[in-house]
Amino acid sequence: MTEALVIGAGPAGLMAAEAMAGAGLRVVVAEAKPSVGRKFLMAGKSGLNLTKAEPFEAFLAAYGDRAERLRPMLAAFGPEEVQGWAEGLGPPLFTGTTGRVFPCAMKASPLLRAWLGRLDGMGVRIRTRWRWQGWNGGAVVFDTPEGQHRLAPAVTVLACGGASWARLGSDGAWSAAFDTPALAPFRPANMGFLVGWSAHMSPYVGTPVKGVELRAGAARSRGECVISASGLEGGGIYEVSAALRDGAALTLDLLPDLSREEIAVRLGRARPGDSLGNRLRKALHLSPVKLALAMEFARGTPDMAGALKALAVPLDGPRPMDQAISTAGGLRFAALDAGLMLRARPGTFAAGEMLDWEAPTGGYLLTGCLATGLWAGRHAAAHLRNARAP
Repeated sequence: MTEALVIGAGPAGLMAAEAMAGAGLRVVVAEAKPSVGRKFLMAGKSGLNLTKAEPFEAFLAAYGDRAERLRPMLAAFGPEEVQGWAEGLGPPLFTGTTGRVFPCAMKASPLLRAWLGRLDGMGVRIRTRWRWQGWNGGAVVFDTPEGQHRLAPAVTVLACGGASWARLGSDGAWSAAFDTPALAPFRPANMGFLVGWSAHMSPYVGTPVKGVELRAGAARSRGECVISASGLEGGGIYEVSAALRDGAALTLDLLPDLSREEIAVRLGRARPGDSLGNRLRKALHLSPVKLALAMEFARGTPDMAGALKALAVPLDGPRPMDQAISTAGGLRFAALDAGLMLRARPGTFAAGEMLDWEAPTGGYLLTGCLATGLWAGRHAAAHLRNARAP
């Protein structure tokens, strides 16, 4: 009999496996794809941002209305603990000027190799190409290359991911195993948005927009965004994406270090005979891409200074959910107890992106996955220990 089963070999699942193996359980990890950690490795292609070094309450606030539900998990395994765990695997880390923490190699692969080596040494067995099909009574059913396979574990941790990046394994297909009341609808998170650019913007495709403040309702970001052929991408837009998705309008402050009054004074000194573009360039030293944005959305406005401080960018909606970095929605916390065990199925726990929470990129998303995976794994081990107690 399998003592402990983990379904899904992303960060949450591997962390749950480590926690249960560390408690002395024999652990099997089942992964639907041919290899493990595929989304984790993809994240590392642009630099693996493990966490963010900042005061705990500021870190916790990034989780929005799920912050209090996640508080105990992040208090147990927050930014400091993530750094200590990663350093224990060997690859050295560094902290950038904004507090973001990365492996010095930037890539995810050295860290993942070291982690898998540790898990192997703990006796964790990994089965790839095992796709979970749900339950049949007390058995967990898988489709495998050798045909259907059933396991009857004492405890199970589900870490099946969200509903974006299906080619990497997060396709949300697991939701078919649950009744509708247990699920919140999937929605894209950390995604780009569509903008109907004019031909005037085509030379700027791929250009980063730096030194701006993005605003969406109460959400703010000083991160940069990138002009794409179909809209806006990048960390800055991802930070305000939840507010935009929920209906807030997007405005850009193209000169966040200048007041409206200072901008107006500088524009007033420009030569009256200059074209608008020359006035903006000479008086305000706007970069070419900022100038292009101003000409795209503010040409003809009687209050240019005000427009540059709050440039309204009309959006045509978010990019498709499968192109989002992550998703909101999934298993509702009301369907789980404090240890992340399913109320309807004792002995089965859930962790990671399949839970109904979301967080911005910048280390918050990955830390949340690791923290909930560890929490679920520890509570699964405790559940089994209590069940076996005389």
